[in-house]
Amino acid sequence: MDFEPFIISFKLAALTAFILFCIALPLAWYLSQSKSRAKPFLEAVTALPIVLPPSVLGFYILWALSYNSPIGAFFEDTFGIKLVFSFTGLVVASCFYSLPFMVQPLQNGFESINQNMLAASYIAGKSKIQTIFQVALPNMKPAVMTAIIITFAHTVGEFGVVLMVGGSIPGETKVASVAIYEMVETMDYTSAHIYSAVMVGISFVVLLSVYIFNAHQTRRFGL
Repeated sequence: MDFEPFIISFKLAALTAFILFCIALPLAWYLSQSKSRAKPFLEAVTALPIVLPPSVLGFYILWALSYNSPIGAFFEDTFGIKLVFSFTGLVVASCFYSLPFMVQPLQNGFESINQNMLAASYIAGKSKIQTIFQVALPNMKPAVMTAIIITFAHTVGEFGVVLMVGGSIPGETKVASVAIYEMVETMDYTSAHIYSAVMVGISFVVLLSVYIFNAHQTRRFGL
């Protein structure tokens, strides 16, 4: 059994989760605290990957990262980085596709915090950044854990977008979901069963860990 597709999948998911946490944290904070008229628009844009077919999202990301677009041409001409059919392109595409799975749990976590607690932090002289890291995040651990794990798992299981943007280059962009697809195409059902069973097991363990952690936090704080 070739474990390389799983290694690439886990590497992609870990990088995506890390990058998205850094991006989604200030965005989720803004959405949770903002009363701007633009807030519904930003929330709708952020949630688009949930409702868009992967083929549609994959097509636009593929075009945006290709040499035919200003973005793709800029990165290739300036930095020599080819974004299409590369692992770097997969990371960029996965960040777009998994964005709402990181933003929404964090936003819900920020909104669940007692606003008096945040006000007390400001009165004590703490800045917004200090309030986020020293007050908000420690009091919303279940939301943070849910956001990171669900984003990781969602990225591991993605197929359509990664196939369109990254293709199936062994050792670089051939993730586990693409490997399973190719096994089914070649009627190698035995290998497809094994790979699929591993993916089911991973997905179950990930979800179980989220529910166990959240249940533990609920019992601990009596929520």
